[in-house]
Amino acid sequence: MASELEPEVQAIDRSLLECSAEEIAGKWLQATDLTREVYQHLAHYVPKIYCRGPNPFPQKEDMLAQHVLLGPMEWYLCGEDPAFGFPKLEQANKPSHLCGRVFKVGEPTYSCRDCAVDPTCVLCMECFLGSIHRDHRYRMTTSGGGGFCDCGDTEAWKEGPYCQKHELNTSEIEEEEDPLVHLSEDVIARTYNIFAIMFRYAVEILTWEKESELPADLEIIEKRDTYYCMLFNDEVHTYEQVIYTLQKAVNCTQKEAIGFATTVDRDGRRSVRYGDFQYCEQAKSVIVRNTSRQTKPLKVQVMHSSIVAHQNFGLKLLYWLGSIIGYSDGLRRILCQVGLQEGPDGENSSLVDRLMLNDSKLWKGARSVYHQLFMSSLLMDLKYKKLFAVRFAKNYERLQSDYVTDDHDREFSIADLSVQIFTVPSLARMLITEENLMTIIIKTFMDHLRHRDAQGRFQFERYTALQAFKFRRVQSLILDLKYVLISKPTEWSDDLREKFLEGFDAFLELLKCMQGMDPITRQVGQHIEMEPEWEAAFTLQMKLTHVISMMQDWCALDEKVLIEAYKKCLAVLMQCHGGFTDGEQPITLSICGHSVETIRYCVSQEKVSIHLPVSRLLAGLHVLLSKSEVAYKFPELLPLSELSPPMLIEHPLRCLVLCAQVHAGMWRRNGFSLVNQIYYYHNVKCRREMFDKDIIMLQTGVSMMDPNHFLMIMLSRFELYQIFSTPDYGKRFSSEITHKDVVQQNNTLIEEMLYLIIMLVGERFSPGVGQVNATDEIKREIIHQLSIKPMAHSELVKSLPEDENKETGMESVIEAVAHFKKPGLTGRGMYELKPECAKEFNLYFYHFSRAEQSKAEEAQRKLKRQNREDTALPPPVLPPFCPLFASLVNILQSDVMLCIMRTVLQWAVEHNGYAWSESMLQRVLHLIGMALQEEKQHLDNVTEEHVVTFTFTQKISKPGEAPNNSPSILAMLETLQSAPYLDVHKDMIRWILKTFNAIKKIRESSSTSPVAETEGTIMEESSRDKDKAERKRKAEIARLRREKIMAQMSEMQRHFIDENKELFQQTLELDASTSAVLDNSPMVSDTALTALGPAQTQVPEQRQFVTCILCQEEQEVKVESKAMVLAAFVQRSTVLSKNRSKFIQDPEKYDPLFMHPDLSCGTHTGSCGHIMHAHCWQS
Repeated sequence: MASELEPEVQAIDRSLLECSAEEIAGKWLQATDLTREVYQHLAHYVPKIYCRGPNPFPQKEDMLAQHVLLGPMEWYLCGEDPAFGFPKLEQANKPSHLCGRVFKVGEPTYSCRDCAVDPTCVLCMECFLGSIHRDHRYRMTTSGGGGFCDCGDTEAWKEGPYCQKHELNTSEIEEEEDPLVHLSEDVIARTYNIFAIMFRYAVEILTWEKESELPADLEIIEKRDTYYCMLFNDEVHTYEQVIYTLQKAVNCTQKEAIGFATTVDRDGRRSVRYGDFQYCEQAKSVIVRNTSRQTKPLKVQVMHSSIVAHQNFGLKLLYWLGSIIGYSDGLRRILCQVGLQEGPDGENSSLVDRLMLNDSKLWKGARSVYHQLFMSSLLMDLKYKKLFAVRFAKNYERLQSDYVTDDHDREFSIADLSVQIFTVPSLARMLITEENLMTIIIKTFMDHLRHRDAQGRFQFERYTALQAFKFRRVQSLILDLKYVLISKPTEWSDDLREKFLEGFDAFLELLKCMQGMDPITRQVGQHIEMEPEWEAAFTLQMKLTHVISMMQDWCALDEKVLIEAYKKCLAVLMQCHGGFTDGEQPITLSICGHSVETIRYCVSQEKVSIHLPVSRLLAGLHVLLSKSEVAYKFPELLPLSELSPPMLIEHPLRCLVLCAQVHAGMWRRNGFSLVNQIYYYHNVKCRREMFDKDIIMLQTGVSMMDPNHFLMIMLSRFELYQIFSTPDYGKRFSSEITHKDVVQQNNTLIEEMLYLIIMLVGERFSPGVGQVNATDEIKREIIHQLSIKPMAHSELVKSLPEDENKETGMESVIEAVAHFKKPGLTGRGMYELKPECAKEFNLYFYHFSRAEQSKAEEAQRKLKRQNREDTALPPPVLPPFCPLFASLVNILQSDVMLCIMRTVLQWAVEHNGYAWSESMLQRVLHLIGMALQEEKQHLDNVTEEHVVTFTFTQKISKPGEAPNNSPSILAMLETLQSAPYLDVHKDMIRWILKTFNAIKKIRESSSTSPVAETEGTIMEESSRDKDKAERKRKAEIARLRREKIMAQMSEMQRHFIDENKELFQQTLELDASTSAVLDNSPMVSDTALTALGPAQTQVPEQRQFVTCILCQEEQEVKVESKAMVLAAFVQRSTVLSKNRSKFIQDPEKYDPLFMHPDLSCGTHTGSCGHIMHAHCWQS
């Protein structure tokens, strides 16, 4: 068929080339109905130029289109030869100060980390190299295509908005100058006419949905029976499926099929067959039949060649409009006016609206072309950018719904233009106040997540593939919300406050649907059969993390907004608690004379959820009340008196107990889904709005309630209340024949509970909780990361949380806390912690994983040993709490806390009678250390008119009350100091006792200490002091005696070496073991020895000190000391045998110690050489 057409095509070409653009333009200038004239011209010529055969000839088509179709338009627009007209327009135009270069896929882009308002503000390479930002910290990425250069946009940059090239264009800019003043009225009128006709034509033909007939204006009489079978792209079918189907449908080779598939993927559509209607319809039916088995079939249409021709020219026309407006800002302004002018149908009838609302119906190539036209026109004109933003916001819900149901990637959707609009601060603010954009985005998002449980919470369990696909696409709305919030307002209007709070209400509704979602119950008996869906909920949490942080940042900027947001959040939280019907009966807990009423609830038996975003948002806002001092300025405006601390702490506490129980191995049967949830809960990507906020919420609750009550509720939730409320429960528990796992679980739970108390008191580096700033917080994170090991820059950055601008804040503080060690010939440069920062190390830093904590402890102890320091790792001195949280420290001196400390120490003192662990003791010692540090700080900072109410030292000096009459905490610590089985903790106990004495001296020398002791207590303390002084004196005498003996031995060794230099030289050549023996043995000259008689030489007694490999206690080997043993392996040996053939008749009666002269068989005893206490070996 192609060969038959060739002579005809050549004849058409000749007639087309004879057309005169100038004559056609002249005819149009005289026309009374220009639209009709132009449409007739297009109807006649477009089908003759485009789509003349099975294969396109783009170069030839473009050449003819320029000559016959576009040339007359250019002549008409200029009123003269465009070769002269366009340069004149360009010369009259004042060049734009905006760059606006549209990026191609893979093109490099640059963003300044110091000056960009947000990470989406980028420069092209040319502008970047000519700007001040090349000397700043910058980020280089490759474009996915579709964005444009922000050079010249003053709202995108904090400083240096112009490069050298565009700075030249800013000198004469007048505010809001109309670019049309540079054009003559004739040019304006003609441009308006031709733009209106051509833009309407392009929109009409591109959105045309009929396959066989054209719009009436473009229909021609002599219509040929030539059709195309047009295959469209989708993101469902694979390349292989399409190639295989095409080979069957159109009988092409694999190479041709690959070419078709590649073009379809790139441009969005491609004709795969050309001919009459029946011929093309046959191919269509084969394609549909072959691709509809598993999924929806490939989209394929049989289209008349004239429709395809007009659509191809419509695309060419949009390209042409984009290039023409580049000559003059005036032409750009006219195109914007034409595009946004409302049509006869009213709402959404403008050409721009029609294109946007039909976006998902267009193929990929058409979308890309008109998106680029919008970027080079509407987004480059500041006046019309605002008007376009309003149209975009009004249609937002419809555009997003189209995108969600469409299957193309976001970069090919008009919805992707949100990044160009919402990140402009002035536009974002305007859209929030005038179009209520925040509420629209959030409600649109929630409309797409309709799968809820009975309580109205999101439910992702048993999601179908279609719902999962939809959920992935709907996440882009969260990104839009992030764009709107990324630039914080400097000034607040009443309208902005009102609309932001309205958006905040909608956001709380979203969080309310997440509060308590994906609840889990402990699996008992058998392992869970099917892993539940957990990823969707955590994906949602991760995506929202920065949005939640930014919401809090916005609230912090205005006191009225913060107060209202706090009230709203509290109201929603109370609604959520009303919805959680746990059905537990009330119970009363009592310890140490304190009682509290709570509910009976067991995390290990009831439902529990890790998702509590409403609680966590309230915690964040509460901290902001403290940080901004609103809580102290306007207490009457806040509902602080209405707060119920037990209600606030309940769910975050359950979540932390869940983590503790998982760590204790109680939830093993729930599978990996729960392990993964706990991992992400603590992970650097989520912890800021999950784990950290739960700690803050507990701190909030503790600061507002009696610490004794809090500790009792905590013991109840950890399921440890029975152990600490019943005297000797621990002894009974361990003496009963109990399952080993239960003992281990309880020990782990006690350790985790003590760790949580350490965190509640010690984690005060969030601005608003403690008197610190954001810099102190980052410094502390870095110090603790570098305490584990020296780290490279990239490794350190990964361990720090990023803000919404992908910044960690590391660079601003790293030099204050670390040295940079340059790399050698191989390897990486490393940051090493400065020695002076080691004192800020906290062994129980809350962002350590268990492995990191272990490594950090080992590294810090090793460092202390190298520096010949005490290996204790005492708690660091902490900054004071903010006033709103100041009462939190009283938890350390509360009666229940002292009871817990006393109980654990009692277990350690009577270590054989109880089930306890060293980790438990270590945590108690750390808490005691924290309390002593706190008291010391209180004493150091006290003023004359204040009395120090923190009296921990006095409380730990008092013995326990009847009926137990247990010794005081201090007495037990002194007992444990000499315990051989706690050698590792001796340094810490020594540090505690030393600090206790220092505080005691301060109290004695200070008149501020309250006189609260009774005479009996004073006498008891003084008698204990005497005992302690006596013990100390005896220890000192023993130490001096040891030093004297060692000095004598050392002197004798030196004397011997001096006299026997030659002999000593020989000893150096002996092996290490021999030299060790010589070094340790006292040497006396042979000539001076007298064995018997009154002048017998007094040889110093040889002393041998050994260390038990099991308990690590060092002990001198003496007859009266504990027995020391070696593990040995005794076996039969024939190494020295002279008669290997001899057979022992009765091995039982054979005595191996008395051997036959033929040495037929002997014994060999081997030992590893590790010495142990006999009792350690037996136990």
